Amino acid sequence: MKKIATLSCIVFLIISAFSADKTSWGLSPKGWPAPNYDFTKNPPDEHKIQLGRALFYDPILSRNNTISCASCHSQYTAFAHVDHALSHGIEDRIGKRNAPSLINLAWNKSFMWDGAINHLDMQSLAPINHPDEMDEKTEHLIQKLQNSKLYPSLFYLAYKDSIITGEHMLKAIAQFMLSLVSCNAKYDSVMRKQASFSIQEAKGYVLFRKHCSNCHSEPLFTNSAIENNGLKVDTFLKDYGRVMISQNPADSFKFKVPSLRNIEFSYPYMHDGRFKSLSKVMDHYTGGIVMNKNLSPKLQAPIKLNSNEKVDIIAFLLTLTDKSFLFDPQYSFPKKNLLTPAKE
Repeated sequence: MKKIATLSCIVFLIISAFSADKTSWGLSPKGWPAPNYDFTKNPPDEHKIQLGRALFYDPILSRNNTISCASCHSQYTAFAHVDHALSHGIEDRIGKRNAPSLINLAWNKSFMWDGAINHLDMQSLAPINHPDEMDEKTEHLIQKLQNSKLYPSLFYLAYKDSIITGEHMLKAIAQFMLSLVSCNAKYDSVMRKQASFSIQEAKGYVLFRKHCSNCHSEPLFTNSAIENNGLKVDTFLKDYGRVMISQNPADSFKFKVPSLRNIEFSYPYMHDGRFKSLSKVMDHYTGGIVMNKNLSPKLQAPIKLNSNEKVDIIAFLLTLTDKSFLFDPQYSFPKKNLLTPAKE
């Protein structure tokens, strides 16, 4: 067994051996729920994770070889994107939504802001094929990978087969994303009784649990639901959320509840990146909510906070920053693979 995530997270992905109970491939950090991802369908393996890591950072995934997954999902910003409110694709094309943070994905039930993807193994197809993102055809991408000097050997190391398939490519990318486990923030140290909140952080924690935890529930700091949080509709983007997928009017203006872990580094906020600071987010929830019939029941009652209380909550949110995750070299650009071809 090899450790994949941060040691103190006590998260292990079984690589070379597993218990007699083959349904238990992944172990959650203490106090966390069991992952939603079925590891028996894509058993973790170090070579597959490293293959996925190389693919994640390689612009070969885009039609003109200029945009990689990491172009919009930077490790140092919690695998989100802070330079633009909306994602940028090849040839300076602009998407409709902000690039979300990629953390703790094994616990997600759906993916994308509207929950359009229901399995992590398939999630990468969306940006690869989207005309405003990577604008690549899967068949052409597989051909490029097969013809490269690097990937046949990496696929052989991972799958004992140098013939590259779409299934193997997608599962390898998923394995790298599954390894992006963040659970070593100050908050986690406090929960493990290894540290203590400051007075202000403790006040913020109490307020957070009272006003915010229904949607951003511990320890993942999301309930994984798709909710209407009372945002005004952007009249230019005209993004109506989940309804554009489900065609159910009850899903109008509903977007996935994001995790607040590493929120300090994953600005701008909301599906369209409209808020550049946490203080603006607090202002929305205390005075900017648009009442409508699809508004989440959790937000029907006004949230009343004074300026000091808002600052206290933000102070608590900063305890969700996991710098050991943000700067862990195992998640960074894989120089060994992308700069030095692998050997079988």
